[in-house]
Amino acid sequence: MIKVLSVTSECAPLVKTGGLADVAGALPLALAPLGVEMRTLLPGYPAVMGAVARGKVVLEDADLFGGPAKVLAAEAAGIDLLVLDAPHLFARPGGPYADAGGRDWPDNPERFAALSWIGAEIAGGSMAGWRPDILHGHDWQAGFAPWYLRDRHPGAGVGTVMTIHNIAFQGKAGVDRLPGLRLRPEGMTQDGFEFWGDISALKAGLVAADKITTVSPTYAGELLTPDFGMGMDGLLRARSGVLSGILNGVDLAAWTPPYKTPAGKARHKAKLRGEMGLPDSDGPLCVVVSRLTHQKGLDLLIDALPRLIDRGGQLALLGAGEKGLEEAFLRAAGHSHVAVRLGYDAALARLLIEGGDAILVPSRFEPCGLTQMYGLRFGTLPLVAYTGGLVDTVIDATPAGLRAGAATGVQFHPVTADALARALDRLCDLYAKPDLWLSLQKNAMRHPVGWDQSAADYLALYQSLDRQD
Repeated sequence: MIKVLSVTSECAPLVKTGGLADVAGALPLALAPLGVEMRTLLPGYPAVMGAVARGKVVLEDADLFGGPAKVLAAEAAGIDLLVLDAPHLFARPGGPYADAGGRDWPDNPERFAALSWIGAEIAGGSMAGWRPDILHGHDWQAGFAPWYLRDRHPGAGVGTVMTIHNIAFQGKAGVDRLPGLRLRPEGMTQDGFEFWGDISALKAGLVAADKITTVSPTYAGELLTPDFGMGMDGLLRARSGVLSGILNGVDLAAWTPPYKTPAGKARHKAKLRGEMGLPDSDGPLCVVVSRLTHQKGLDLLIDALPRLIDRGGQLALLGAGEKGLEEAFLRAAGHSHVAVRLGYDAALARLLIEGGDAILVPSRFEPCGLTQMYGLRFGTLPLVAYTGGLVDTVIDATPAGLRAGAATGVQFHPVTADALARALDRLCDLYAKPDLWLSLQKNAMRHPVGWDQSAADYLALYQSLDRQD
């Protein structure tokens, strides 16, 4: 039995803003059958505290970054939780990182340093009755955990893993916050947590951790380049010997289609058209479920959309984000074959995936991506940019892929509007051949997207670090 402490700022289904939460929620359940006992350390946001009201106090701190705190042990959604109950840091309205108006909490560096501090203290042996063999931190919010552990408990004999879910978020803070973050000035160097004159929580974790992972093999390679490394490519090249990419999976129970064959999609497609106010059409009904941001490449879709419409295709989009993109898609919805719903609605998101013919993911970079995997599972063929986890999960319908009977979608490169328009042409050509389209759908629905292989990869990683012997 290997004991792992997972330190994360999100964990589905308790609190979620993105894919990090899905991974943090899925890992304990996927690894348990393999002999991994994982406990998840999570901030005590109001929603989390509501789910663990009867938790047992297992650790207390009279002054945790500005106020008293305690750690509660509880179980929720089948996950063994350690919840950091620190009201001065987490008992706030809004989301995990921002207030109700979308403004980041100014003390975010201290809030998540506190989470990391407690993670390091548990790993260092401060909690009676349980101590992990492995400390596993996720993204910048847990970045100081390996650093604090190495600094405060150098002989703990606990292996450390740092997972990058999205390197664009680096947890930066001004050097004036060193004392408040309980960091020694000696760490403010190129070989420490200094990053272009600031403190970086993510860099602290990448420097201190024994192993570094990210969420797809292709993204692991991309991170070593200036185009994708976001200024940390040099550090990651230097540590490339301990860097690996382990692909995310999806919860197969939660994402089981309501039909066993692609023919079952027809009823859901009709329901989707009715919900979004779209007429019948001869071309593919393409769907998007996404944040509307530059990263997601949806500005490219605005430019390429006329090609899809000219070919008889349709677009149904659900999302929210940058105001300029929201306005552009609302203008595009003036066409009868384009429907846009701003915001997020879980039931509608699922209907889009159930009823769509194709799901579009034109991201400029995508560490892993789950949306395209949902599409595969539901026979909603992904059209994706050639980047990150999109490469690792979608097999392009090239002539070779079609001859081999392996293709599951369409990839495009370079990530430009022209290339996306050509890919939409290819998609429409495939859709115009019903027998071929059906075979692609069947391939997609058979494609493995669960956690089995990824869980085995994490187990091997943990075993390489387990220092019990």
